[in-house]
Amino acid sequence: QVQLVESGGGLVQAGGSLRLSCAASGRTFSMYTMGWFRQAPGKEREFVAAITWSTGITLYADSAKVRFTISRDNAKNTVDLQMNSLKPEDTAVYYCAASFYSPTRLPNDYKYWGQGTQVTVSS
Repeated sequence: QVQLVESGGGLVQAGGSLRLSCAASGRTFSMYTMGWFRQAPGKEREFVAAITWSTGITLYADSAKVRFTISRDNAKNTVDLQMNSLKPEDTAVYYCAASFYSPTRLPNDYKYWGQGTQVTVSS
């Protein structure tokens, strides 16, 4: 089992920044990729970014490529998502997830999920 706990969400004005963090515990050595997804009210869960634990290979959604940066700290078992130039359309619950596979955009490829952290961007 792998446990994931997100933190760092909150309310920010458009143009501001937030840094989300995901703390992983349990059998983390079995996981290959960590990802961030988000889900806005009434919308499907969508991929944001992913990174491999061992090599740091990253994958981004087009909407996140320029403004967001995913990183990992192997010693601390944490994965962060730095979000800059936030827009109201970034408002969503952000979820951390863990996968056995290479970086992928598909939610079904991720086995473990955190509870999510709310990000609200005001205009």
